[in-house]
Amino acid sequence: MNEIEVILVEDDPTVREGSAQALDLAGFTVRDFDSAEPARELLQAHCRAVLVTDVRLPGMSGLELLAAVRAADPELPVILVTGHGDISMAVQAMHDGAYDFIEKPYSSEQLADVVRRAADKRRLQLEVHELRQRLAHSQGIDAALLGNAPAMRELRRLILEVASQPADVLIYGETGTGKELVARCLHEFSERASHHYVAINCGAIPETIFESELFGHEPGAFTGASKRQVGKIEYASQGTLFLDEIESLPLAMQVKLLRVLQERYIERLGSCQTLPVDVRVIAASKADLKELSGQGQFRSDLYYRLNLIVLQIPPLRERREDIPLLFEHFMLDAASRYKRAVPSVPAAHMQALMRHDWPGNVRELRNAADRYVLGLAGALPGVPAAPDTATATPASLADQVSAFERALIELELRNAGGNVGAACTALALPKQTMYHKMQKYGLTAEDYR
Repeated sequence: MNEIEVILVEDDPTVREGSAQALDLAGFTVRDFDSAEPARELLQAHCRAVLVTDVRLPGMSGLELLAAVRAADPELPVILVTGHGDISMAVQAMHDGAYDFIEKPYSSEQLADVVRRAADKRRLQLEVHELRQRLAHSQGIDAALLGNAPAMRELRRLILEVASQPADVLIYGETGTGKELVARCLHEFSERASHHYVAINCGAIPETIFESELFGHEPGAFTGASKRQVGKIEYASQGTLFLDEIESLPLAMQVKLLRVLQERYIERLGSCQTLPVDVRVIAASKADLKELSGQGQFRSDLYYRLNLIVLQIPPLRERREDIPLLFEHFMLDAASRYKRAVPSVPAAHMQALMRHDWPGNVRELRNAADRYVLGLAGALPGVPAAPDTATATPASLADQVSAFERALIELELRNAGGNVGAACTALALPKQTMYHKMQKYGLTAEDYR
């Protein structure tokens, strides 16, 4: 992970040398200048840096440098170094957008602490910016099914591979994982995309009217049937029929659906005429249909008919590295719908998101993003509804970035099939550092082979 650089501007050689040394000992890369002009050239939008500048400088002043930096990047943290008589001016500068100020003389520990907090903030800003850039440039199926976890990349590959095939598809996934989204992708990336996509929730339609909904009916087929109705299967002809929660389909209807899948013909209620249908059926279930068939709750012949192409959607807890990207996407969407600003997410809150098991999966994460954008109390799981900011202990740098760091290391180890050398190359890390971090997070290469 690239570090945040410190740009130090101080015209007093003694103070500049001492400050640079203190920051170097604190682990920062420092570039120091005796005037503002050369530093200004380095401080472009989204640069990986924070600025520490004296207020009184020859030529361009620290306040003028602050204004120039904020014009290029309003989020870049600027720390002002002031003399005793400049305090009121520094306070006004903070109202104008400065991150913090330090009064001379200051200790090495004070300087390092302020810079460390500014660097943490900058790192999170850049992570959010990078996520938004990735979202903005996503196209095709990458934009429809977000995620960089290996299981999601494999799922996207399989969807594109089988979308153009005529065979029916069975999708497995827990509640809230996005089964209908996968079904829509199968339709939209197929030759059937220009025809109807029809979705039915098998658990939401009363059994008494299910047959009419699915197959349609003729006038007089039953009491109240005054005119012909085209059923969902017929309406989906040449397109796609999505049967969600197919485990809830009544056994009597399972027999009739099996016949449609085998023969591709239907009969409306009250008619003896058979109608050919060219429809692709995509079924989805949160339960194991094979297990249900063994228990007599689902027809085994229908299960084997559907079990030709099977897509498995991973639960969110098994792809935690995707949580920051998904949460940012959902916040952007919620902010647009509710006409609200996109709030920042403190590192401690993102850690809580990545620790949570998300039993409701992506749907639960989306709801959390909506509540967070609306500013509702208790929006994020694991985050107190009304934290006591006066007594809260600031998280250390390691605590703030550990969740991201571990997720990145796990991701590259998976990508490399447990090859530590390849993962080191992808992360631009020396092997010794990589092994140290793997030991820190309890990771072993064998877990990813």
